[in-house]
Amino acid sequence: MLARQLLLARETVTPVAAIERLAGLQAQLARPPFIGLWSRLARFTREDLLKVLHARTVIRVTAMRGTLHLISARDYLAWRGPLQPALDRGVTSIVGGTLADIDLPAAERATRALLERAPATFDAIRGHLAADFSHVNVRHVAYAIRMTLPLVQVPERETDWGFPGAADFALADGWLRKKVPAAGGSPKELMRRYLAAFGPATVTDAQAWSGLTKLAPVFEEMRPTLVTFQDDRKRELFDLPDAPRPDADTPAPVRFMPEFDNLILGHHDRTRVISEEHRLRITSPNLLVPATLLVDGMVAGVWAIERKKREATLVIEPFVTIPVKRKSELREEAERLLGFSEPDATSQAVKFKA
Repeated sequence: MLARQLLLARETVTPVAAIERLAGLQAQLARPPFIGLWSRLARFTREDLLKVLHARTVIRVTAMRGTLHLISARDYLAWRGPLQPALDRGVTSIVGGTLADIDLPAAERATRALLERAPATFDAIRGHLAADFSHVNVRHVAYAIRMTLPLVQVPERETDWGFPGAADFALADGWLRKKVPAAGGSPKELMRRYLAAFGPATVTDAQAWSGLTKLAPVFEEMRPTLVTFQDDRKRELFDLPDAPRPDADTPAPVRFMPEFDNLILGHHDRTRVISEEHRLRITSPNLLVPATLLVDGMVAGVWAIERKKREATLVIEPFVTIPVKRKSELREEAERLLGFSEPDATSQAVKFKA
């Protein structure tokens, strides 16, 4: 998985190619995808990603697990339909019984009418819907719209990381100038791309990553074109025949992973990159996933950047005792990361928290 997630060596591919190989980048916050690509690509700059966002070849959209991701436009066109059942489940889990009281087609028509005039924030969308849906929780209506109507977040040049905290949304059809399938389609190709980025993996892993359920019959149909393995717990793992499977002793460099990185979220069984003890340390009731650091391919701590005016400090909180050599490598990598993330800071420092 480290090889497929571009974490054994920084590669020289384009941001679009990298995002496609990674099967998308989690983008709940604006900054993490930039850090995620910096940790994986050689000579990556902030402008490299901003350029393809504004060219509309990479877009920020609601996708796997009903969460925001950066995905290439061509992948979104292929994946949006097969992902709709997962998005529908998200609506049911949040909205529940209220859904029966919502005229969703009418809400979609009203939202389309608003966004055809100009992109708008979800505060503005809720305000637009409030009068016609005063009999229900308008936040539920807006959430249902976000899951069922293909929308794209609009990047802005004036912000440091491409998107403001409350970004405008646009109709995906208009943004991409192509009809976006809102439902239907087989998830087979999506599952192949998942295995390419995260395999070998179980059916349960694929379901956890995508938010889809009942994928066992899909993998059974795909079985003739896949290879299978068995892990130490006798679970069947599926994979692509020609996917890279480096030797287990291949060295893994230290890396700083951003918040919500799919390296952590891409499997039901997360112990392949983080021990159960340490997983509990990054689990929070509000579902936030902190930025983590990798030592020898495993999560060995968390990190955060603290700003005080023009001073920037990258604080490392290890979960384990880190060997001196690795600690030195972490410090060097942290200094490079500060240069990328905080170029305006006149003072930069790295601190290990006891």
